[in-house]
Amino acid sequence: MDARTFAARANVRVVSSLRSAIAEEEMVLAGVHSQGIRIMAARAEFLVVRMEAVPFELARRLKEAMHAVGGDAAIEETAWAGAHKETPAVIMGTRRQFKDALRSLEKEGPEGEVLAEVLAETFDHYNRRDFVLHTRAGELRLGQGPPAIMGILNVTPDSFSDGGSFLQPAAAVDHARRMADEGAGVIDVGGESTRPGSPPVDADEELRRIMPVITAIVREVRCPISVDTSKAAVARQALGAGAAIVNDVTALSGDPDMAGVVAESGCPVVLMHMKGTPLTMQKSPFYADLMGEITAFLRRAIDAAVSAGVDREQIIVDPGIGFGKTVNHNLRILLRLKELSSLGRPILVGPSRKSFVGRMLSLPVGERIFGTAAAVAMAAASGAAMLRVHDVKEMRQVAAVAACISAGGAFEENT
Repeated sequence: MDARTFAARANVRVVSSLRSAIAEEEMVLAGVHSQGIRIMAARAEFLVVRMEAVPFELARRLKEAMHAVGGDAAIEETAWAGAHKETPAVIMGTRRQFKDALRSLEKEGPEGEVLAEVLAETFDHYNRRDFVLHTRAGELRLGQGPPAIMGILNVTPDSFSDGGSFLQPAAAVDHARRMADEGAGVIDVGGESTRPGSPPVDADEELRRIMPVITAIVREVRCPISVDTSKAAVARQALGAGAAIVNDVTALSGDPDMAGVVAESGCPVVLMHMKGTPLTMQKSPFYADLMGEITAFLRRAIDAAVSAGVDREQIIVDPGIGFGKTVNHNLRILLRLKELSSLGRPILVGPSRKSFVGRMLSLPVGERIFGTAAAVAMAAASGAAMLRVHDVKEMRQVAAVAACISAGGAFEENT
């Protein structure tokens, strides 16, 4: 079995990490030699890794190898009785313990080599901080500094927050210009509402709404324009008019031609998780394993996109806050957002003014700015590389401060 197949089947991901940055800082203050710090830092970062469908014998050998170096692995109880040929596994240990255990497994045959390769790649993905996406409007750098801000521009009559506000191209262009001035790194134009319960619109109507706006704003703002659509015909015309990114809530599955359009254009694409459709997604959504299912869905979506010719380095992933999730699902995603970093792609999060904020605070859409700010701060601190918001100026400030705190002091004062 090759590494890619194993990674997909086992859905390998880091579910928890205690960072070594503070330990490294304390060792510096204690006068420890730099080489010693480098060696011991691997013992100061504790990781928990989750895997599904691991061949039992391999899981048993992994448990023994981790136990031998001071770590451990938990395996499904019934697997020990021979009830299953495969088992989930939760592996726990420091980065150094993982390295030592995997080195010993590599010597035991091909399966151990594949497992070691997959875990090494997973750790590299999890720790990646620098992404460069190429757009017709220039490079879009994500991950190293505060999250980029994607400003929302809905040219629809029925979006949950700003429906009807920007139907006239002149009003839409003014709003786009204002968001760019306030620091938006991307402006996302949508002509079809995806609020819960919303019915679909046809491609002609969607194009009628968005094309005058996109055509106008590409001349007015310097940042990339994203088209929020799941229709290949709409994406093709929008890209032809100057849009630079496709934001697809169906992760390229809503239209069989969409992946080809994205691949041909070479543009960045956002792949979002959604359970059901906008019309049905909020009808009692259920998950047996919320983060596992979202991660597996996005992993499959990435692999399918790449198989269709999309450049992996041009992909952004989005867990789909509010798209087939309860309030508690959304809160759990924000708490555990960092797990999606195991996919090796930048993460976009869109919590702005959504119903989970309103339900928690019993507030209408127009009064959810502070609740949104809390969600934005959590997302920024948990690894989001881009945030899709209505209130650009305010959320840019929130994200910048939260990201600096999370980085342990990344702010450089001017002297």
